[in-house]
Amino acid sequence: MCASRPHCRPPYVLRYVAALALAALLAGCGFQLRGSTPLPYDTLHVVSDRASTFANELKRTITRGSKTRVVATAQDAQATLIVVDDVREKVILSLSGGGRVREYQLRYRVSYRLLDAAKRELRPRTQIQLSRDLSYNDNDTLSKESEELLLYRDMQTDAVSQLLRQLQTPQSPQTVQRGASL
Repeated sequence: MCASRPHCRPPYVLRYVAALALAALLAGCGFQLRGSTPLPYDTLHVVSDRASTFANELKRTITRGSKTRVVATAQDAQATLIVVDDVREKVILSLSGGGRVREYQLRYRVSYRLLDAAKRELRPRTQIQLSRDLSYNDNDTLSKESEELLLYRDMQTDAVSQLLRQLQTPQSPQTVQRGASL
């Protein structure tokens, strides 16, 4: 039926044109997929005091998103990243007139150091701090607990991304020493 009419277009052609127009708009606005995170190290050793979910996610992200290999020992690595601590805190932000909690502030803090193969400090102890506000209602305790876990997981993922961006700019031991004397 449509083949005999020149003005009638099949639906797949319209979808193709719409997809092409959307791609042109996205390319014109500067949108770009995140892609890989190039790190200045071929090998990296990640050290954590305990079984840290942050350290595990960091290793997984480095392995998946860059050409850097995470190695098991510091002797095999160009650099060693020491996760000093990753702390979760929950602080009361506001109370109702009856003295019940209305809002919490969730805080996530990660501290790390970076050493080169000769154990010289490339980055002194650096801290990444994130926070999120969580409204609270006694009637929705179970859903608020799961929301809290999701917010902590989101902050952890954000902290991993921030740490990787910081690692993309290498620092030499001389840079650290000069910065410390200022």
